[in-house]
Amino acid sequence: MTRDNSESADLVIIGSGPAGLTAATEASSLGLSVLLLDEQEEPGGQIYRGIETAHPKTARLLGPDYQRGAALASAFRASASGYRPGASVWRVDADGTIAYSRDGQAHIVRGKRILVATGAQERPVPIPGWTLPGVMSAGGAQVLLKSAGVVPSGRIIVAGNGPLLLLIAQQLITAGANVAAILETTEFSDYLAAASSLPRAMQAGDYLAKGQRMRHDINAAGIPQYSGVSHLAASGDEKFKQISFESGGMRHTLSADTLLLHAGVVPNTQITRQLDCDHEWVADQRYWQPVLDSWGTTSCDTVAVAGDGGSIIGAEASAIAGRLAALDTARRLGIFNLAERDQRAAPLRGDLARHLAIRPLLDTLFRPDPAFCVPPDDETIVCRCEEVTAGDIRIAVREGAMGPNQLKVFTRCGMGPCQGRMCGLTVSEIIAASRGATLTETGYYRIRPPIKPLTLGELAALDDKFPTE
Repeated sequence: MTRDNSESADLVIIGSGPAGLTAATEASSLGLSVLLLDEQEEPGGQIYRGIETAHPKTARLLGPDYQRGAALASAFRASASGYRPGASVWRVDADGTIAYSRDGQAHIVRGKRILVATGAQERPVPIPGWTLPGVMSAGGAQVLLKSAGVVPSGRIIVAGNGPLLLLIAQQLITAGANVAAILETTEFSDYLAAASSLPRAMQAGDYLAKGQRMRHDINAAGIPQYSGVSHLAASGDEKFKQISFESGGMRHTLSADTLLLHAGVVPNTQITRQLDCDHEWVADQRYWQPVLDSWGTTSCDTVAVAGDGGSIIGAEASAIAGRLAALDTARRLGIFNLAERDQRAAPLRGDLARHLAIRPLLDTLFRPDPAFCVPPDDETIVCRCEEVTAGDIRIAVREGAMGPNQLKVFTRCGMGPCQGRMCGLTVSEIIAASRGATLTETGYYRIRPPIKPLTLGELAALDDKFPTE
């Protein structure tokens, strides 16, 4: 027996991070009907995960940047927005139809406009041994800290690069974790390359001050630090036991219980890819991002993106981008005209420009290590779901796999539960390097619905029919 599990709203928002929360609050205040869908059980996204239930000690430890999320969540709760926590979106169509699963049932919602606010995901760091127990992403460790107030036991080594790497190291140290060493791939030449961006970055002096505080806290803790690190390899029998690497022209080996890897974050483009929106390659940070106008609208006119899902801009800039997207939605739905939209947006534009002033410096300083993008060791696993190695991919290219979608036929790479989220960037990079092609020529996986798992029972219980592809 089928059920009609459908509903509608002027604006449907996917994701409850800073962009999603502010967009919902703003749009609701303008008289639009709003429905926010999010996989988590509480608002906040990854950056403000657990903000409503965090123990005061944990909130203090995570600092004022994290605590700022409480005001956003409170304002959202006080708005007239509809909210569906625990909702896993598995299909989005250009006509405004969204399919999601919640509590074991599939539902349909139709929006006059869709805002994708799914944020960023950590870049995979495929090094030898990265699939060993005891190796995890630095962001994963931060999630444990935010959601449960726990840190890994024993000796911890943090390796990779990026401002988040340093922030997480600082937070772990403050939480009393035994951080045994910090291994940074960033080297002196990266600082020289970023120097030309410093004058502009001074407009966002508070970000520079935060960076100095992180460095100060890490130095004050006496943690051994290695820079210009390369050729990282984790090893161990049943679990991770040691990391070897090169730094300063020497080979080093350190023993530890946990290895935390991080090489920056990249936009989560699964939904915009599934919609076949236009995307562009960002060379400095080596990721794909959807092509957007200044209000976040994609090449699919009914769909907009706000926050790190459109380009990595940080939490505060994402919150502003959410409000701008809501203003444009209100204009499109006849709440006010272009002139009033622009007038309301003017002060937000000024604040956004200040927050974005730091990005050129960060993007240049923390460029991803080429060895993370194109693993040189053929034995390194790239697709964890199907256990496909870098060597397997290179062999498939030699045998005729010209792009990521053909590679699926040769290796099943990207066909596991994560649907290519973890391996997609690395696969494209390896194919491009093997063929001597550009990333634009090589392309990315074709993402098809359902983009998240659901049962046949959930699907069969829907009255609503989707257009065939």
